[in-house]
Amino acid sequence: MENELITPQESNELKPATDTLLVLNIHTNQIEMVKGIDKEGNLQKVPPQEKKDNEPLIRVDKHGDLFSNFFSNFYRQLKNPTHFNFFKVSEYDAVNTAKDLQKYVDQASPEEKEKLKDYEVLPQHNNNPKNKNTMDNNTDNQEYRFQPEQIDWKTMEKFGLNQEKLEKMNAMDALLRGFKTNTLIPITINLGTAVSKMDVRLSLQTGDTGQVAVHLHGIRKEPSLNNKFLGHQFSDEDKKNLRETGNMGRVVDLVNPKTDEIIPSVISRDRLTNELVAHRAEYMKIPDEIKGIQLDEHQKQTLLEGRPLYLEGMTSKKGELFDATVQFNADKRYVEFLFNNNQTPQQRQQHNQQQTQSTDQEAPKVFRGKELDDSQYEKFKAGQTVYVDGLTDAKGKAYQGYITFNKETSKTDFSFTHPNKLKEEAKPTEDHKTQTAVNTQGKTNEATKNVKEPLESKQQHPANKQQEDQQKKVRKPRGSKL
Repeated sequence: MENELITPQESNELKPATDTLLVLNIHTNQIEMVKGIDKEGNLQKVPPQEKKDNEPLIRVDKHGDLFSNFFSNFYRQLKNPTHFNFFKVSEYDAVNTAKDLQKYVDQASPEEKEKLKDYEVLPQHNNNPKNKNTMDNNTDNQEYRFQPEQIDWKTMEKFGLNQEKLEKMNAMDALLRGFKTNTLIPITINLGTAVSKMDVRLSLQTGDTGQVAVHLHGIRKEPSLNNKFLGHQFSDEDKKNLRETGNMGRVVDLVNPKTDEIIPSVISRDRLTNELVAHRAEYMKIPDEIKGIQLDEHQKQTLLEGRPLYLEGMTSKKGELFDATVQFNADKRYVEFLFNNNQTPQQRQQHNQQQTQSTDQEAPKVFRGKELDDSQYEKFKAGQTVYVDGLTDAKGKAYQGYITFNKETSKTDFSFTHPNKLKEEAKPTEDHKTQTAVNTQGKTNEATKNVKEPLESKQQHPANKQQEDQQKKVRKPRGSKL
């Protein structure tokens, strides 16, 4: 049995094919290709010898974390899932792989069939509270998709940005995880004859040839709801939902303009830029628990359909009970709380980090799987910056950085460099302090207190004979008869 069963074969095309699923029915010993799941939870499949050239198969992301999230949701919706064994293979060579696998199954002994379990893909079943799939850790546990050295820094420089600036703005962490920056970033575009300044959100995306490209998401006055969006015509209800909550509230079929593939997706409005964002329904990650409320299958299905869900009796980290509506957001790619979302981009820029965590004021003791010791935690919850090492990215590479708990937003800010480093470097010298105090604050020192002219840089004594005479001259007090 070759490892190609789960390791995609690379094609000679510029754009590698996505992965797909093969299924083995343990009762019939038949290998088939997976098309999807119908409304009743029955597996839709096709024998490899009967597959037509244009017949669509289920398509899954190659990225490990995204695939795990997708497959867990897929497995949960399936009727009688224990009747099947699933294998992830390259879509490019899926038909041949399925035929080869069938030959292996037909001829294999029971002991040899057991070896197939080494290649089978399984849903995540983890009861460890630290790694539990809850709404609290939907974003913190996202793995890094990019490394800083993959970023085109020459292009960034054209926008007036560099790694140091992005780290200072706490923007690097979201970028490396594959998300848009959490806040608007001011950039400058120099066209030679004209210079343009604007606020944008940034994101990193992998191009057709594998290079990492920088994408700019500019502010729109309002979302474009009267035109078709990837083949979808918005209804009046769609428009109302997108304007009021930011989420359209249902799954619709969108059309990939490059491949004409029909993709069931949810749509949301980027509340900072008014850009419309789509997210594949098959990649939606629904938590098992939200603030102490264990979701049942009906509630999970409601969220998977993009609809809002009202929950009562949730518990904040302070131990207080509260009720709220939650819904999946295509832009953020996780389930969010719906509070006051009908705000302008400028208002959202000021409050964007408060909308999902406003009830939680307690600093977490665990950051990305790393538990802070008592000394670190005391400083951290007091709002001080704490150095943390021993963190691991998606590729198993160790990294470290600095975390600061923001009490206003109840969020943890991460930076690869100490946020106070630049402030320390920018402190004025004692020489310049004297000059500033005299020239702008009206203060004096003994050596120059009678000099009327502005002092030169770093000057702490009279610079010429005229200033020496001014310094030596003593004014008579008012009313004096001397």
